[in-house]
Amino acid sequence: MLTAKTKAPLTTPQMLTFFAVLLTYPLWAQAVGLYEYLGIEIAIFILYALGFNLLFGYTGLPSFGHGAFLGAGAYAYGLMQVHLGAGLLPGLVASIIAGAIASAIVALFLSHRRGIYFALMTIAFGQIFWFLAIKVRGVTGGEDGLLNIFRPTLNFGFFEISLKPNIALYYFVAFVLVLVTLLLWRLVHSPFGMAIQAIRMNEMRARFVGYRVWLIKWSVFTLSGAIAGLAGGLFSLAQESAYPDVMSLHASGLVVMMTLIGGGFVSFWGPVVGVIFYYLARDLLGASTEAWLLWYGLLFMAVMMFSPEGIAGAWGRLVRRLRKSPAAEKPIGEAAE
Repeated sequence: MLTAKTKAPLTTPQMLTFFAVLLTYPLWAQAVGLYEYLGIEIAIFILYALGFNLLFGYTGLPSFGHGAFLGAGAYAYGLMQVHLGAGLLPGLVASIIAGAIASAIVALFLSHRRGIYFALMTIAFGQIFWFLAIKVRGVTGGEDGLLNIFRPTLNFGFFEISLKPNIALYYFVAFVLVLVTLLLWRLVHSPFGMAIQAIRMNEMRARFVGYRVWLIKWSVFTLSGAIAGLAGGLFSLAQESAYPDVMSLHASGLVVMMTLIGGGFVSFWGPVVGVIFYYLARDLLGASTEAWLLWYGLLFMAVMMFSPEGIAGAWGRLVRRLRKSPAAEKPIGEAAE
């Protein structure tokens, strides 16, 4: 039922906690055995996963080729810098536009589809983008990718900040993540957010009550692709290169796993939890064994078997049990927020 209020508080305890951890990370990371560049990767993929969850968790549209838009943004930033000498902000704007255009074109073919047909077509389009990234060597650099992408200086007119140090780049990425998080928080609690949840619950009924379902699906797909493009541009900036692997089926499936294990279907913060869980598992398990992906896969299977709602869902159930007041069923984004 879509009877929940559409207005949400500007901030929540979860949001303030997330922002506090995000902004203080460089101060305590080394003390617990982490490092600054890991924070950059986590922040970029949280941005990517939050945008993806707008499509996957809130609208119920399974995209298994979303890496195409991450890669489109990465290549757009790299091409703008390598061939046109563009600065930071024009390059990131190009990344957003590239992700939006690529996803808008793909969405034209998908917005009238649903279920397994929608999912299979996203895989097909993702593979097309990946194939083009490898074969169009004159533009993308082929399997070698685009190299010599440098971290520019952020110019405010009266002073400049170089993004070459990891800590400076981290805070820039964190600032972008905070802005996008606030935007998405307001969006999912707006009437548009209620509309996409209606489509997730029952697409046919949503169409009968007057929603232009195909247009809403096209819009949310395009917005999700634009955010993926922004994440791709930041990833290209951080890696100082852009390569076709970010468009592969493996990379596309990774964000799906992050969102599922975190609990994107039951909480706005599920993708955040999933991304952090993945990277910590990669570094902690990877330090112990080369077969860390096997153990991560087993952890993923265990979570899906015993807690299909993911880590956020399990946490929400635990909190309700401790309070001894089971909550009524609520729409996505409210049960575990």
